[in-house]
Amino acid sequence: MGHGGNVIAELTTDHREVDELFAKIEAQPVGDTQRRKLVDELTIELVRHSVAEEMHLYPAVRDHVEGGDGLADKELSEHAEVERHLKDLERLSADDPEFDHLVAKLKLEVSAHVRDEEGRLFPLLAAACTPQALDELGDKIRSAKKTASTRPHPSAPDTPPGNKLLGPGAGLVDRARDMLTGRGRS
Repeated sequence: MGHGGNVIAELTTDHREVDELFAKIEAQPVGDTQRRKLVDELTIELVRHSVAEEMHLYPAVRDHVEGGDGLADKELSEHAEVERHLKDLERLSADDPEFDHLVAKLKLEVSAHVRDEEGRLFPLLAAACTPQALDELGDKIRSAKKTASTRPHPSAPDTPPGNKLLGPGAGLVDRARDMLTGRGRS
């Protein structure tokens, strides 16, 4: 959940963990219940990551990167699409015919999003911010992931101040539900 380092190192490590989860899902036989458990784990990681980016990364992009409003809006739009897919996946069992189709679609969208962030957004942010600012942003991202939601909430606000006010409450409820159901425990 928290890896240390500046914001770029933190989020890049998250990206690699998501890649590994997709690989684990694909390694399981079609219809296997382990696929459902791994998708739940993937959902938790993607939602935490997205919430943290929406709370801290994209506002920093808006503030520091030339053309940052357009970049942040594009990223938020991609997050919304991923969150809708995660919400759709949440209701499906691993043996549902739509399950594998949605996982494949999700992987394509997440992979494209990651390539864009790592290839374009992160270098622009690194050029626009001091190392100290990037480190502070990494700390904020790690802190946000600790209280973030673990389930998709497509209709929740994804920009400040709404996401900063409502997000921790949704996160608390999600983590309580996860504890009661055992969701996210391998």
